[in-house]
Amino acid sequence: MGNNICSSTVLTAKSLSKSFDSNVALKSLDLQVSSGEIVCLLGSNGAGKTTTINLFMGFLSPDSGEAIVNGMVVANDPAAARNYLGYVDEIVTLYPSLSGRENLDFFHALSKQPSLSDEECNRILSSLDFPMKALNSRLSTYSKGMRQKLGLAIAVAKNAKAILLDEPLSGLDPKAANDLVAVLKSLAKNGTAILLSTHDIFRAKSVGNRIGIMTGGQLVDIVDPNTLSSQDLEAVYLKHIAEGQ
Repeated sequence: MGNNICSSTVLTAKSLSKSFDSNVALKSLDLQVSSGEIVCLLGSNGAGKTTTINLFMGFLSPDSGEAIVNGMVVANDPAAARNYLGYVDEIVTLYPSLSGRENLDFFHALSKQPSLSDEECNRILSSLDFPMKALNSRLSTYSKGMRQKLGLAIAVAKNAKAILLDEPLSGLDPKAANDLVAVLKSLAKNGTAILLSTHDIFRAKSVGNRIGIMTGGQLVDIVDPNTLSSQDLEAVYLKHIAEGQ
């Protein structure tokens, strides 16, 4: 994986399934994500990507199977499992009337860890290429890319073993998307396990160590993006989408 971090499995899905009434959202998912690895779940809306992330986060309970975080079965104690996780949604849920630093301090306090010193705060944010001049500005003035970096900073500050991101690249301009990809690669290089959902084939190829193609609530293929051109990956993806219809 191109780094010196000892690899160990952080996220595991074992025959993980979830339905809403008669709608099968996820069917018998088997998946592992190791430390230092970026796994992208690639699929259209309704493919099962968000359901997968919500089951790992403990926001949903599985109908069958297990979501396991750092050896813990999430459904047994979702709050304890979330201590090991960072989460960045498509629309980062932070407090718009508070500054970036105030948001960081507030959410860090929820993790029950010691307060962040100015030096620690600056180190974390600098490592994420966050514009430090905006730190004391209200969050309502932030771009989407800045909010996402602050969300990642909250995860890094709590020493999250895995970070789960739901459509983080949606709506970003090309530079912001490139910046986010670089940040995620840096976090993985330092040993963080990353699970990312996206419908952007080309960004998935640029960031992922492995790409899981999902359709109709099922993981139908796992590919190594280094072995495929962007055009070949697109062809594989479209083939699976057509077969799933």
